Amino acid sequence: MHSHFSSPTEPGRSGRGGRGGRGPGSGRRGRRRSSEPPTVEVGELRSWLAGNLDDGWFDGPPEVVRDREEILITGTLAAPTVGEGDDQSIANRARIAAFRDDTRDQRIIIADRMQNAYGRKVSWAVRCGADHQAFTTVGVPVMTRLQFDERAVLDTLIAAGVAGSRSEALAWCVRLVGENQAEWIDRLRGAMDTVAEIRDEGPGRSLG
Repeated sequence: MHSHFSSPTEPGRSGRGGRGGRGPGSGRRGRRRSSEPPTVEVGELRSWLAGNLDDGWFDGPPEVVRDREEILITGTLAAPTVGEGDDQSIANRARIAAFRDDTRDQRIIIADRMQNAYGRKVSWAVRCGADHQAFTTVGVPVMTRLQFDERAVLDTLIAAGVAGSRSEALAWCVRLVGENQAEWIDRLRGAMDTVAEIRDEGPGRSLG
């Protein structure tokens, strides 16, 4: 007598629950993945980097900033000595380029480790004297609803040739605020860090 049950190894079926393994016991129903990366303090990231970076890479500890999507590491290189009348900026940029080439493979390894540990893309930048260069940065789409007057600002920038699209115009506005209100934004970030420190010291931390 022939059995009417499918083989457990038959493509597209499982031994329990019918097609696609979506029946009871498949373990796939009801699972939810959080899109939010784990919360992490900048101090922890700096400590992690101290144990993973070569001591001779940067002149002092690198600057580390982070948001939900990205960790940006900015290291400072010692400025090269140039002769009188020579171009310091050319020497700085040459040192940055050499560092980028010489450390590329190791930086990729470190970035992969850090991304696995903290759930964020890792980007690098270097400062040498008055010159600064970002090697890789993450572009993150941001969706928002704008009222008529707000859209008109973006459309004016497009019409004037400042930007080629509304998304470019919005990015231009964000950069403008960042440049002209940098001190205020730094104060705001500092206040947020203070709030986070006070919250972490609260009695609720000992109840978990």
